[in-house]
Amino acid sequence: MDRISKLKEYMKTAEKDSFLQHALALEYIKIGQDEEARSLFNEILKREPTYLGSYYHLGKLLERIGDPEKAMRVYKRGMEVAEAANDSHAYSELQAAYEDAEDEY
Repeated sequence: MDRISKLKEYMKTAEKDSFLQHALALEYIKIGQDEEARSLFNEILKREPTYLGSYYHLGKLLERIGDPEKAMRVYKRGMEVAEAANDSHAYSELQAAYEDAEDEY
């Protein structure tokens, strides 16, 4: 059974598990199913806005598909959430991604 199938199987009993959804989104990215990944990241962040890792990966996805302005907004929002949570590691990763995107575009 491949990873996507395994994750979907796990999600049958824990459908709204952010960790599983995040892992599934990353697997979708690996196989080029960006819209499925984007949808999952958005669902996670809507339901659980403090799930910091999804901001970074959603931002990177948005950059890759050519929407740098939206990516920068995602990074900025993630930075705000990280700051409120006093998570300096997540904040610095998001800040670096934001600054890279800002320099690029």
